[in-house]
Amino acid sequence: MTLLESEEHKALRSAVAALGKRHGRDYDREALWAEAAKLGYLGVNLPEEYGGGGGGISELSIVLEELSAAGCPLLMMVVSPAICGTVISRFGTDAQKREWLPGLADGTRTMAFGITEPDAGSNSHRITTTARRDGTDWLLTGRKVFISGVDIADATLIVGRTEDARTGTLKPCLFIVPRDTEGFQRRRIDMELNAAEWQFELTLDDVRLPADALVGDEDAGLLQLFAGLNPERIMTAAFAVGMGRYALAQAVTYARERTVWKTPIGAHQAIAHPLAQAHIELELVRLMMQKAAALYDAGDDVGAGEAANMAKYAAGEACVKAVDQAVHTLGGNGLTREFGLARLITAARVARIAPVSREMILNYVSHQTLGLPKSY
Repeated sequence: MTLLESEEHKALRSAVAALGKRHGRDYDREALWAEAAKLGYLGVNLPEEYGGGGGGISELSIVLEELSAAGCPLLMMVVSPAICGTVISRFGTDAQKREWLPGLADGTRTMAFGITEPDAGSNSHRITTTARRDGTDWLLTGRKVFISGVDIADATLIVGRTEDARTGTLKPCLFIVPRDTEGFQRRRIDMELNAAEWQFELTLDDVRLPADALVGDEDAGLLQLFAGLNPERIMTAAFAVGMGRYALAQAVTYARERTVWKTPIGAHQAIAHPLAQAHIELELVRLMMQKAAALYDAGDDVGAGEAANMAKYAAGEACVKAVDQAVHTLGGNGLTREFGLARLITAARVARIAPVSREMILNYVSHQTLGLPKSY
């Protein structure tokens, strides 16, 4: 990888920024999704033979970052093309690729992703959603929680567990569950978070699925799972960096224009220095995010896993700090609807919590990178 962004990436960033500026923070999600799809941005990471752009997570993360920086993030990009599209393009059967990838690329079809459970969080080793064979079919039973966009998705990629015939132990596997499948029920969760996408609790009660609902190799479930989770972390970092940039831009504009005692408040170091620090931290996070994306696109899943976790952790911290400082810079105005910052106070915390908490990332780094003993 190079530390300097390519001309192609600069051009993509500029074009998406212009799209985001046209829609702004009062955007209509469906209209923006349709236009982004028409311009080829939603499927920029998917294979060309299925209608995608032939790029990777590097390109897709640029799209989400720039839309977020314009105040109009499309969060379903994290799960539909990034997680589900990546998993299917890497591990799906030819039939699954033909069925799903063209629609994911042109935006006419979307997929949600279901891993989190009430008692397991995102710990794939404690997932209790299980699949058992019934003839050539699968029967899937379990619960999921905090699953985004299930109501607008054509299907949900569900992480379950199947029994290994050789050892009797349970191993993770991924299943495509169409939205209207019998026994697949959803309940909207009442969130205070102001977002275009809703969150759901899912119940799967002996959901019958055909054999070809299983994605890829039954024995490679864990590999396939993390092939989707690493892009998820990178895309969450892109969302957080973009959100932090949006908040910082609002604060900088205000600090230039707001005058007290004949001096713009941005001239005072107590205002200027925290904003400069927030900018520096966001730029540093972007470098780690770009490293993670480059490693993933190069096929280095292990290296990408470490970098993606670090990028996601740092992005969450930098985003929260940038939003907090932006609100503080505007004072009372930072809490008004006019400037659109107050809603980010809650939204910024999402990057600290989802898709994995910062504490679990610190566990990962301390165990996997530093080689320290586990406490659990």
